[in-house]
Amino acid sequence: MQDESVIVFGEALIDRLGPPGGEPSSDFPVLDCFGGAPANVACALGRLGVNVSFIGSLGNDTFGENFKKLLIQRGINTAGLQRDNLRPTRVVLVRRDPSGERFFEGFEGDQGLGFADQAILLEQVITDWPLVKKKAKWLVAGTIPLASQISSNAFLWCMENALNEGIKIALDLNWRPTFWRNNVSTVLEPSVKEKNEIISILKNVSLMKLAKEEAQWFFNTSNPIEISSSLPHRPSVIVTDGSNPVSWLLNNNIGKTFAIAPSSVVDTTGAGDAFTAGLIYKLISVDLDQLNQQRAEEIVQFAIACGSHVCTGVGAIDAQGYLEDIDNLLSSYLGGMS
Repeated sequence: MQDESVIVFGEALIDRLGPPGGEPSSDFPVLDCFGGAPANVACALGRLGVNVSFIGSLGNDTFGENFKKLLIQRGINTAGLQRDNLRPTRVVLVRRDPSGERFFEGFEGDQGLGFADQAILLEQVITDWPLVKKKAKWLVAGTIPLASQISSNAFLWCMENALNEGIKIALDLNWRPTFWRNNVSTVLEPSVKEKNEIISILKNVSLMKLAKEEAQWFFNTSNPIEISSSLPHRPSVIVTDGSNPVSWLLNNNIGKTFAIAPSSVVDTTGAGDAFTAGLIYKLISVDLDQLNQQRAEEIVQFAIACGSHVCTGVGAIDAQGYLEDIDNLLSSYLGGMS
């Protein structure tokens, strides 16, 4: 277990997976899996042996109770986990095509006040902060909390206080239009307002991970150097592209690293979150500002292996690998290349 710790902020929810090729809202059997990108990252870090604290909100319901138990089982500090008596844990409808690729199709369970993850309360975060920030080196988050005013206030406070206390910020851009709009929309591209709201918080991040299509939508380029140069803090940038090579800029090192094909693709849900966890796991023990080319390449390759491993099982969390699993996958992959 590493001495330094990580704070993860954001949504914990339920992914309701429809049968491959079917509809999660009407076809059976459906499978309810624990999810939410930040919760996925926290659980993946916990499985890798990292000291991690999770700040978020779950409904005071069965889903929320079971999710809290899972977080505790993974060794996660839940001092920052809020429980909402008014709003339920969010259920996301996830359609899977026969190849395992997933698509988000709206939500279930709203009783008129929205969902628990939309109401992470600032007052409670301020109270809990001393219990979660101990020895924290990174704050990891996505952008979905910005889509609701209550959670946005708490998120911005966490970012500001992390910076004041020398904690680096890693952001997964994680553009999910369904979370930002009242109705399910077929328009995937962000509006100018949505784009500006997200870009406004990027000025203080040290590391940003985004998918190729997100890079094109938000920056009109998928080149990590160009994306970094467009932001005042010149962050490290990693651009993923499914099973295609990952393009990256870590410190001043640049590269393109091939993906590791999973032994079989069952479900791609959470692969990007496991990738993020793999990055942070490696960056806890090194200084991002001191990285050389070889170390940067090793870090990206480890993260890729974490993402690949998750695709071999169902759901974002159950299939996450232990350190031994990832090391074995890398050994067999690198051995096969030699």
